[in-house]
Amino acid sequence: MTIDRNAVPVTDPYRETDALEEQFSGPSARTEDRDAFRIDIPRPRRGAAARWQDDLNTQALVYDLIAVSLGVGLGYFLRFDRAVEVELLEPRGGLYVLLSVVLVEGWVLALGLAGSRRPEVIGSGREEYLRAIRGTLGMFGLLAVVCFLAKFDLARSYVAVTLPVGLALLLLGRWLLQRRLHERRRRGECRRRTVLVGSRAAVGDLGRRIERASGAGFEVVGVCVRGGVGSASPVEGVPVLGSVEQAADVAARVDADAVAVTAHEDATPAALKQLAWDLEPTGAKLVVVPGLADVAAPRLVITPVDGTPMVQVTHPGYTGLQHVAKRAFDVAGATVILAVTLVPLVVCAVLVRLTSRGPALFRQQRIGLNGEPFTMYKLRSMRLGSEARLSEALGAEAGVFYKPRNDPRVTRVGRFLRKYSIDEFPQLINVLKGDMSLVGPRPQVADEVRQYDDTWKRRLYVKPGLTGLWQVSGRNDLPVDQSVRLDLYYVENWSLLGDVAIILRTAREVFMPSGAY
Repeated sequence: MTIDRNAVPVTDPYRETDALEEQFSGPSARTEDRDAFRIDIPRPRRGAAARWQDDLNTQALVYDLIAVSLGVGLGYFLRFDRAVEVELLEPRGGLYVLLSVVLVEGWVLALGLAGSRRPEVIGSGREEYLRAIRGTLGMFGLLAVVCFLAKFDLARSYVAVTLPVGLALLLLGRWLLQRRLHERRRRGECRRRTVLVGSRAAVGDLGRRIERASGAGFEVVGVCVRGGVGSASPVEGVPVLGSVEQAADVAARVDADAVAVTAHEDATPAALKQLAWDLEPTGAKLVVVPGLADVAAPRLVITPVDGTPMVQVTHPGYTGLQHVAKRAFDVAGATVILAVTLVPLVVCAVLVRLTSRGPALFRQQRIGLNGEPFTMYKLRSMRLGSEARLSEALGAEAGVFYKPRNDPRVTRVGRFLRKYSIDEFPQLINVLKGDMSLVGPRPQVADEVRQYDDTWKRRLYVKPGLTGLWQVSGRNDLPVDQSVRLDLYYVENWSLLGDVAIILRTAREVFMPSGAY
């Protein structure tokens, strides 16, 4: 049987590939065919925020370099007890000079790799400090591994000075930089022009939170909600610039630095991805705001599931090992503070007895953990029998958390004691007894607790405290809803590190009081 090759087409894959290559790469290839597969990658614009963010990054780099250099330098000079010139002439001394230079460079580099100098992180507080600590520990961990593999006996005294001193100076520098940045932001500088997108209720709530947290650096310049231009704005003083679908166009038109998307029914994964793509040419960053509020970062665990980040919220630490650690911290702290302040308290108690009739110590029933009553102690700051005149002092404005500015029942000595919170120090006895904690929501009387709704009752999930979050955030100058929100935030997110921070802020409030009367 004879096969006619001209009649039967033979498919040769290699011949076809060669033909395609010749078509698109040979001399006869047409320009329009090559351009058909070309993609123009969008180059994000650099707006006004990029300039101050670059300056901020440079300032953080300078602060880090100074702190690390001082820490390493101090570690070197304390390690070698003879003259520097003599040590430089010895091989081991010269080797430590080289090691110190490399350590400074590596430390600064590690801080950058840990993301501690990212514009979004600088000034954020806890997250910034944690990244600086992670970068530092990672650097020294790598140093230990390298020295072990190289069989180099690194002097323990050198590390024992360099690591804690350098880290302390590093955190101090970041704190100073944070305070300077927050002050500039309160003046309206170093802010990201932000467009809020989502449902009216969620956008309104986010707008109010941004207004309260001026240090976060967001400036709301417009909102995008259903109904678009012409509809009422959920954020006071901020115009509606478009609908939810027009967010990217609005961001480009107002030169926005960020677009914050709140929870709404149209915020599907596909829509958010498309919005992120549309924002790339504008340079604006997409900020996704989950439908969670007043939940601290340590309680959030992000788990990726098939490319989708799922945010898990852990339970608050009301019991267990955390509770034991808090109790140990309370006992140790109360013992130390009471020992230091015992003599001044005795002097104040004598002044109370000499200037007004009645006992120096005031006892009152308050409501504590799980709604259980207990006897709270204070230095008496009012005249004897003042409890019977409570309604007269409060008048028509009586309510939960209300305290009159000019209470006629307060004595002259009592006014001084209240201003500097000296009258509260006998509650250290309540802390030692276990009725109270050093930090927590302030205990209230039964009449006030009866006015609690189900939300406010969560204040009773933890022990009341000698000081608390709202005491260091404005005290009696805060509106009631803000005071309750701060107390509930503490209840839901307390930690030992947070307690230490509140105690340090309390010490500042004692010497520079505000909202105390």
